[in-house]
Amino acid sequence: MHGHVLKPESDMIALIHHAIDSGITVLDTSDVYGPHTNEILLGKALKARYRGRVELATEFGIRYEDGQYSYCGDPAYVRAACDCIDLYYQHRIDTKVPIEVTIGELKKLVEEGKIKYIGLSEASASTIRRARHPSNNSCAVGMVLVVTRCGGRDCSYLQIPMPSMGKSIEQVQGEFISCETFV
Repeated sequence: MHGHVLKPESDMIALIHHAIDSGITVLDTSDVYGPHTNEILLGKALKARYRGRVELATEFGIRYEDGQYSYCGDPAYVRAACDCIDLYYQHRIDTKVPIEVTIGELKKLVEEGKIKYIGLSEASASTIRRARHPSNNSCAVGMVLVVTRCGGRDCSYLQIPMPSMGKSIEQVQGEFISCETFV
């Protein structure tokens, strides 16, 4: 449900309920959809009996301004009206901020119980290695790939950058680690 919602909210909530009742087990959204309206809609749809039936994933952006980190808007778990986001992942890597610092901030959210797992989208193999490196003081506790998190739910997916992001498939093939590296 990306883009402008042209249907009444009640119809969209009914659609989400139908998807869950039909076996959908992972809902993936972002703070940029709306902005924020999709997370709010999912929060309303997942109240009561539906929240425990799905894994909720959402993308975010973290800004670095004046030597301080701030989230882009209110934390997603507030917008989604739930206590905890299952998978919270960085939409695009901020090249101005060392990944170790970003992971350190996300680790705090894991420790506070606000998110369960940390993820990265559009990250190179070297960035993932730095984020996961055991000697890193801010190593990613709870960092998993969606492939391993969804394994018990009979689903899998692995994001790679789209060729339209300025690189061809051939140019990016060497930048990725195989799934076996993380299993």
